[in-house]
Amino acid sequence: MQQDEQGQDEQGQALGNKVVDVIVVGGGMVGAATALGLGQLGLKVALIESQRPEAYDPSQALDLRVSAINIASEQLLSRLGAMDQLKQWRHAPYLGLETWEMPECITRFHAKDLNVPHLGYFFENRLIQLSLWQQIEQLSQVKLYCPHKVKQISRSHDDGIAVTLDDGTELEAKLLVGADGANSQVRQWAGIGVTGWDYAQSAMLINIDTEASQQDITWQQFTPQGPRSLLPLPGNHASLVWYDDANRISQLMQLSHEQLAEQIRAHFPSRLAPEFSVSARGSFPLTRRHAQCYYQANLVILGDAAHTINPLAGQGVNIGFKDVDALLNTVASAIGNGKIWWQLDTLAKYQQARRGENSLMMTAMDGFYSAFSNDLLPLKLLRNGLLKVANLDSPIKRQVLKHALGL
Repeated sequence: MQQDEQGQDEQGQALGNKVVDVIVVGGGMVGAATALGLGQLGLKVALIESQRPEAYDPSQALDLRVSAINIASEQLLSRLGAMDQLKQWRHAPYLGLETWEMPECITRFHAKDLNVPHLGYFFENRLIQLSLWQQIEQLSQVKLYCPHKVKQISRSHDDGIAVTLDDGTELEAKLLVGADGANSQVRQWAGIGVTGWDYAQSAMLINIDTEASQQDITWQQFTPQGPRSLLPLPGNHASLVWYDDANRISQLMQLSHEQLAEQIRAHFPSRLAPEFSVSARGSFPLTRRHAQCYYQANLVILGDAAHTINPLAGQGVNIGFKDVDALLNTVASAIGNGKIWWQLDTLAKYQQARRGENSLMMTAMDGFYSAFSNDLLPLKLLRNGLLKVANLDSPIKRQVLKHALGL
């Protein structure tokens, strides 16, 4: 379906030019899933995004930004109708997860531990977004405003929120959803504060071309400078993640692909086969941010607008999708019980479902990261002993794996 800049297409006329039920700011993975899910509940939704995802072409180079989609996120994407398309595009399922500091102290999780076919999939972020957009464009309840940005947000006179776009279009809704990332304009307009800190570290993403065929195990080695990780990608490809001091990562970013490959061979575990070449790289700083609340009157935030987490366990987009699932369930329950779905006590249930669990996950990742980011001998012996114990087949190990999979 084609959308024009002024919103005067058939769908726009059906929705009306200004008044909708929900305005979602941010059309990335989390925002698109939110808009799609709310539209499938029968609500009229306006989705605002500044950039349309690039169309899929199998000859395109693999994107640097990839996500490990766990089983809970897979189930959400399936319910939204996006998973079938995603599986037709390039992707890499993974069956196992392994982590260690010393080779003899390794923890292994495998799909067979829970009798499931896989632990999850690695997808390029853009393809997840694109599959959701394709579903949105088939749904008359959701109108895309793209490429557009929010110029102004204000309280309306009719128990709602008004949004003015950069082209002068005015929208009004009972609920405003901020899914617009870590520097959320919606969160800042609402005056919702954040707590957090910078980790004084950065992560480098590196795509490599390998001689080995597609792998099905993702692994991570801890070092005092930070973890070294491998994420499987489709075909003869993989993604490496190098965590280190921000200055060190900055230095690595200045190297040629060939020089960077030599540094990887010198500093990554020998498990990484040396026959590879670097095809792309990028970096980002590690930060923790957590919004002091997730809702106000006629407003909610979710995904990175509400929290940014240490990417150590690859849970960022998965906890964002759990936010989406909780919001959809909250709104659906209110509609089904004849309650006002945008009122404060309804939105409070969304926060109740998510904020505590997100805080726990963030704290756990911080504790895990801190415990392994030093070279103190007593602590080193303790944590490696714990890794050995964690590898024993036990109800605790299975429960940890269930939590990681969002089950």
